[in-house]
Amino acid sequence: MNAPLSAAARDAFEPAQALQDVRQAWDREILPQLRDYIAIPAKSPMFDPQWADHGHLDTVVRNAAAWVEAQKIHGLRLEILRIEGRTPVLFFEVPASGRQEALHGKEPSQRTVLMYGHLDKQPEFNGWRNDLGPWTPKYEDGKLYGRGGADDGYAVYASISAISALQQQRLPHPRIVGLIETCEESGSYDLLPYVDTLRGLGSGGKDRLGDVGLVVCLDSGAGNYEQLWLTTSLRGMASGTLKVEILTEGVHSGDASGVVPSSFRILRHVLDRLEDSATGRLLPARLHCEVPAERLAQARATAAILGEDLYKRFPWVHYDCEGDTRFSLPMTTDPVQALLNRTWMPTLSVTGAQGLPDLQNAGNVLRPSTAFKLSLRLPPLVDAAAAVQEVKALLEDNAPYQARVTFEGTGSATGWNAPETAPWFGQALDEASRNFYGAPCGFIGQGGTIPLMNMLSRGFPQAQMMVCGVLGPKSNAHGPNEFLHVPYAQRLTAAVAQVIAHMP
Repeated sequence: MNAPLSAAARDAFEPAQALQDVRQAWDREILPQLRDYIAIPAKSPMFDPQWADHGHLDTVVRNAAAWVEAQKIHGLRLEILRIEGRTPVLFFEVPASGRQEALHGKEPSQRTVLMYGHLDKQPEFNGWRNDLGPWTPKYEDGKLYGRGGADDGYAVYASISAISALQQQRLPHPRIVGLIETCEESGSYDLLPYVDTLRGLGSGGKDRLGDVGLVVCLDSGAGNYEQLWLTTSLRGMASGTLKVEILTEGVHSGDASGVVPSSFRILRHVLDRLEDSATGRLLPARLHCEVPAERLAQARATAAILGEDLYKRFPWVHYDCEGDTRFSLPMTTDPVQALLNRTWMPTLSVTGAQGLPDLQNAGNVLRPSTAFKLSLRLPPLVDAAAAVQEVKALLEDNAPYQARVTFEGTGSATGWNAPETAPWFGQALDEASRNFYGAPCGFIGQGGTIPLMNMLSRGFPQAQMMVCGVLGPKSNAHGPNEFLHVPYAQRLTAAVAQVIAHMP
């Protein structure tokens, strides 16, 4: 167990000064950088197979590296790492400051803080406001609109700003390394070879990551914009393409329907094996897991804070019906159940389709095939690779009408459940939240996936995990009108600085 923080170290940090320094950095330096970043369509390799030829990922990495080097962080060493055929990674190192050991009366510590973020983006999507666009940055009412600013382009800039705030106060801090990847939105499949290289695995080289005692991941969400939120769990993810083929070419629907089964109906039939379409519950028992008691207690506490906002925050369809305005309804109006549904329950989403012509081009033709892109969110404790194999067998076996049914996985990542919170870490989080937001730290599971977190927990089982982010209500990452809530991000940056300063 880590020793408790000394009073001298705790009292040395000046929150007001840190927030002032951070706000100046955001206003003068970070916002202009993020505007330029948003304008670059640096889509993740899953969505841009020609990423190397297009050069957008290289551009955003080089731009970030140039900005980091210009900040004159004491002792900083920075490198753009490249492995042939893989997306680039930005890596930086900042040595421990000299006064930390003096405050604690110890020999120089080798404990390391690992700061993580990514610079690749989701694709454009549709439905953006007329005056907005994915590659058109716009700052309005404290929000910076555009693809990738909040998810997760701000992370490298906020990380360096937090370090700078500590050094401007001449405060002690542990050794800090940064790992900024460009494959996260594709499942981080390019990252592991870089991590192995940095750890010297298989080559007998030097371990450049070191003894990681704290991970700061700025790629998560927030329950509201009024307090610091620590992510306690992340769902896993499995995606793939389900395709049903019944004919070799389309035929006249009047001639064939009633004899040739519809590929769409077969696909619906097959999906019924996986999901109860009336309730949305996934049927295979092995896709579920028991929710730990600690997470249930935290869900109840968080539901008490957020209440109806847990489901009211979404852009529900509403329409007029005989003089009354009707709103579409959520799957549950129980805040606790809503929170558990999006963090610990498996769910299925159809995110794309093939074989369906646009409405204006849809003639009276019985189509030869239908394909759906499936996205499954898995509970944090369910193994994603095993889930993919189970789903594949379930969907493909005993196909109706002996149609050709295939499910090809396109990516998977196992979820994550946070380790037990060390006393110093819980205290530092709560103090930082009260200092910069005037409210205690909140604890929340997230429905998304950060593939790196499970890997880091396995590699550094003693490390504390500060997984947090700016994706609060209506920020709409991956969708239209994505925005970064700048005042919240500024306070989060200062909070990160305080937690690092308090690391034993």
